[in-house]
Amino acid sequence: MKLKKIAQLIALIGVVSPVLAQNAQPQQVIQRVEITGSSIKRIAKEGALPVEIISRKQLEEQGIVNAEQLIATLNVNGNGSDNLASNADVTSGAQRGNNGASSANLRGQGADSTLVLLNGRRVATHGMKGSAVDLNSIPFAAVDRVEVLKDGASAIYGTDAIGGVINFILKKNYKGLEASAFTDVTEAGGGNIGRLQVTGGFGDLAEDKYNVLIAASTSENKALRGDQRDFVNTFQPNRGLSVDTRGAPYANVFATTLGDTILSRRSNTGPVLPGTTQAYTGISVLDLPGGAGCGSVDGMGAYDEKLWDVATAGFACAWDTGRAAVLQQPVENSNFVARATFAVGEHQLFAEAVGSTTEVAKRFSPNQVSPGASTFDARSFYPATGSAYNEVFNAIAKVFPSIEANRGLPIAYRWRCMECGNREIVTESKAGRLQFGADGPLSIGGYGFDYKIGLSHAFSESESTLGTGYQYTAALRDALGSGLINPFLKAGAKQSQAALDLIKSASAEGVVLYGGKTILTAFDASLSGEVYKLPAGPVMMALGTDLRKEEYEFNGDRRAAAARPAILNAAFDDTNALPNVSRDIRAIYGEVIVPVTTALEINLAVRQDHYSGFGNTVNPKVSFRYQPTEAVLFRGSYNEGFRAPSFNQLFNGVTESQYAGKDLADPAKCAGGKVDSTKPGCESITPVIFTGGKDTLGPETAKQGTVGVVFEPVRNVSANLDLWEIRRFDTIKSVSLTDMLANYNLFTEQFLRDGSGNVLAIDQRWVNAGESITRGLEVGARTSGKAWDGAWTAGIDGSRLLEKKSRPLANAPFGKSEVGLFTFTGDLGLKWKHTAYVSYKKGDWSGLFQNVYRDGYIDQVLPGVASGKVVPTNYNAKVDPYSIFHASVSYSGIKNLTLTAGVKNLLDEDPPFAITYDSNTGAGSSWEPRVADPRGRSFTFMATYKFL
Repeated sequence: MKLKKIAQLIALIGVVSPVLAQNAQPQQVIQRVEITGSSIKRIAKEGALPVEIISRKQLEEQGIVNAEQLIATLNVNGNGSDNLASNADVTSGAQRGNNGASSANLRGQGADSTLVLLNGRRVATHGMKGSAVDLNSIPFAAVDRVEVLKDGASAIYGTDAIGGVINFILKKNYKGLEASAFTDVTEAGGGNIGRLQVTGGFGDLAEDKYNVLIAASTSENKALRGDQRDFVNTFQPNRGLSVDTRGAPYANVFATTLGDTILSRRSNTGPVLPGTTQAYTGISVLDLPGGAGCGSVDGMGAYDEKLWDVATAGFACAWDTGRAAVLQQPVENSNFVARATFAVGEHQLFAEAVGSTTEVAKRFSPNQVSPGASTFDARSFYPATGSAYNEVFNAIAKVFPSIEANRGLPIAYRWRCMECGNREIVTESKAGRLQFGADGPLSIGGYGFDYKIGLSHAFSESESTLGTGYQYTAALRDALGSGLINPFLKAGAKQSQAALDLIKSASAEGVVLYGGKTILTAFDASLSGEVYKLPAGPVMMALGTDLRKEEYEFNGDRRAAAARPAILNAAFDDTNALPNVSRDIRAIYGEVIVPVTTALEINLAVRQDHYSGFGNTVNPKVSFRYQPTEAVLFRGSYNEGFRAPSFNQLFNGVTESQYAGKDLADPAKCAGGKVDSTKPGCESITPVIFTGGKDTLGPETAKQGTVGVVFEPVRNVSANLDLWEIRRFDTIKSVSLTDMLANYNLFTEQFLRDGSGNVLAIDQRWVNAGESITRGLEVGARTSGKAWDGAWTAGIDGSRLLEKKSRPLANAPFGKSEVGLFTFTGDLGLKWKHTAYVSYKKGDWSGLFQNVYRDGYIDQVLPGVASGKVVPTNYNAKVDPYSIFHASVSYSGIKNLTLTAGVKNLLDEDPPFAITYDSNTGAGSSWEPRVADPRGRSFTFMATYKFL
């Protein structure tokens, strides 16, 4: 985490930032400013669109030092898999390639439908995925405030602003030099956060006709491991949760078709107990009668065959992958911004460079090795010459005498290679933007206008490199087959030095996994001003154009094609490699504000975008603002949106991966596709899953509306209520297996079968499928007053999700509501969220007390519970709400020095218990990272000193 990392970025500014109301200098003439959500400069006031403004002071009081932390506090932001904690383990499908990226997700519409702006203009999307902005690239040290437009804005900013707009606005005309240091230390240890920043500026636009701003920061989030928090425990069968992995530090012995082994001769069926018919495979010596017990080895426990409805695993052990996950990924980030502004008469010229470097080390569970044609063949089996052979064979033969005939055959097994180390993928991202621009007044035909123009070039480049925990497949296979490595070590025993040397010699650390780069080149120009006088006021108009070129490239494996030995479970994504693809977007837009009466004004906007490869799209927006009295304001809007497929969705190759879960049955033979081993045809299947791009994808469209009221009955008391709805059509999605199973008659072609009618594969590639409806209510109330010679304020902002449902195809019925219901990936639809606060200021002292609340929801249900075969003793179908309190106090009584100290999670609330385990990827555990903060109580301290 060094300041020298700040170099290498380029990204620049230009033009006036949309929303400079609070920065306007006191003048005799009221200055018009541009508001987020509109291109027309006007006097700042409560507008037709709901815009939330978060000041720098508010950020500091809450101990928020980066954009990801801010987004997590916004009630309007969805609870999606867009943060680093949600992608901290094995991931699949659309989440692949998110290494090191953190994104915004307004109104739960997805990161690629939320527009993130810096000073009112676009930045490059994350280099790895190419579809959403990485929040780590925002130069937070220089941010003056953040404006969140809680409404679609496709008609103003572009077609992808369906969920809303987040506009990070940097300081302007800043003079002085200040430095600040921040630390956030957890009480329980692990996951500490620190930041250093310096901000300097000189020159005054009014007096000196120039201003230069330079800001730099460096920050670090320390890792927080799962084994550092007691609430992480995936072995809680009494509550309906257990681990579905038999890759354990003490290996489970398996039957396999790859060769003759002690359990079987080229068969997946294991031995049976004398006098019974139930076959067993995945047998652990520890779990057999008279064995030491699965819990004798740290992190292991008995495999719960009843919860997972897998009777063949009755003598197996499992291992808690959640404990090995990293709950807060380690992140090192440096940001830099330099801007020069010049006043030439009434005009301003801008030049700005912004850049960032971010390094994220994703660390998760050690690899498991198991017999399989794609990984290890019979050469990996534990030989009869191994030191533990007789001990393992004799223990199993004592319970299953039928295997005595197989003595001398090797052992096929599934083992968690703890000595290989936790898997680590280190992703380094560099982002930058260089921008030039100008704005000022312009007279045309006697009419006065404001113009603004900008030219920018932005990029984001990411590269993921393998760290520890990855081995070359063939080398590790041969090492295991030597018998020197013992996968059957009991508690306290260690591998020999020769075994450790073999494992080390197979290491693939340092190999570049994959990388990507996005480039954005853009030009924009707009003109706004009064065009006509009406009795109720002037008619305001804006015209503009937006021209940009988007480029993307992705490499799947940078090693020479002739020298690419396989690396165990390392997803190189060679099928997704793209040399360079690009598209041009040309847009023109217009906007007009018409004061119909002194109480009613109408805002009309329309934008035409031309996408190369997709043609033209026209998206209108109409909004109104009606204020019949000083105490009441009614507002509303209707707009349409359009989102072209991302480069990945269009051009990714087809990836094949084996379904590893035990909860999937053939829907043609078993209604609903739910596993039930007692019903013929409802046995568990593990087909190949096809994911990837499709170049025939079309765009998705949206229609949305908002209607609301702002009420201010007396001075210092106000409340607001906004009802909104978003409908999306031809949505680009990878249809979930749940939807495919529930609507099998609509997706029969996606189930690929062999000549006997058995499912071989399921096609889950991107499609334009169906539609979705999301509806919600946003409410807020604020009040203030005087007390004890000081001033206090209090308020609450809440979000109520009224509806969230979708259908996989246009001719399919809508599924059940997803409000308050667990989903594996994507947005978790919490019914209610709020943030309430009370602040007080007296003299040099100020304080803040805050409550953050997230509603509970119906939990995931494991197969055994779903089928009714087992009822856990302490099972609760609903996850409890998550409610935490923060407090902070600031003191500015020392000249040039401001001190802020705080406590986050004052009552040290753990995340509520939740069944988030995903057997298909091995991710998740006993808490929900889309909702809760795993760090627990922490203490924050910030010191800011002004040198000039």
